[in-house]
Amino acid sequence: MPRANSWWRDHRRWLELFVLVNIAFLALDIWLAHSVNQLREPAEYWPLYFSLVAPLVMIIALIADCVQPRGAVWRDLGYLVGWLSILIGMVGVILHLNSHFFYERTLKSLVYAAPFAAPLAYAGLGLLLVMNRMVAADDGEWPLWVLLLALGGFFGNFVFSLTDHAQNGFYHWTEWIPVITSAFAVGFLTVPFLTPVTQRFVWVSAGLLGVQAAVGVLGFFLHMSGNLAGVSPTLWENIVFGAPPLAPLLFPNLVLLAFIGLWVLHPLLPASATTASQTDHP
Repeated sequence: MPRANSWWRDHRRWLELFVLVNIAFLALDIWLAHSVNQLREPAEYWPLYFSLVAPLVMIIALIADCVQPRGAVWRDLGYLVGWLSILIGMVGVILHLNSHFFYERTLKSLVYAAPFAAPLAYAGLGLLLVMNRMVAADDGEWPLWVLLLALGGFFGNFVFSLTDHAQNGFYHWTEWIPVITSAFAVGFLTVPFLTPVTQRFVWVSAGLLGVQAAVGVLGFFLHMSGNLAGVSPTLWENIVFGAPPLAPLLFPNLVLLAFIGLWVLHPLLPASATTASQTDHP
């Protein structure tokens, strides 16, 4: 059931704000990533322009939602941004793979191609917007959809950490940390879709996700320390051609998304397995 009518406790709007901030933040990420070849290809500007314009459209949608909750303006603008985001994400995956993988179709070409999983961030954010309009906020499926998309994000993080760190053969043992922890996150977030869970499981999952956030912050500092000690003449060149400093921040970002889903799911679950058994068999 909805927790309250207060706007600051409306989980539907929190999800909208999450997507808005992420799309805007991707503009910086795209600029850094595509600066490797100085945005040579015209297609590399598409996600950049989208990330600059889409947040403005979403702000209009949020204002319209405050004036007329779940009105036509909020709905249609959200669908527009959502489906365009999905389109950009899917096209980006194809273009990234086409840069090298489709020519050789080997694991090596996949590792050393442009990060093929990165554009899926747009697809995931677009799916969140579309879901937020297709599933009622007080529906019990709403938090499960959020967790499902967070699960997809952690799986992408697992693949991204694995392929990115494989480029130097996991030279530093710390490069295994995000691979292992994201695998645990994938396992835990899969459980609610396979078997009934309780509020205790939500708390255990929240603790595990807290570790994920810490791993992301640690990764950011490790990446930045490596760039500060880089061999390029400027810090900017070390950041562009070295370890991507923003990549580890995807961990705490996905944790925030999963927390939204767990926060809404928690009151819908029995406190324990014993409570659930008593409810099923009075």
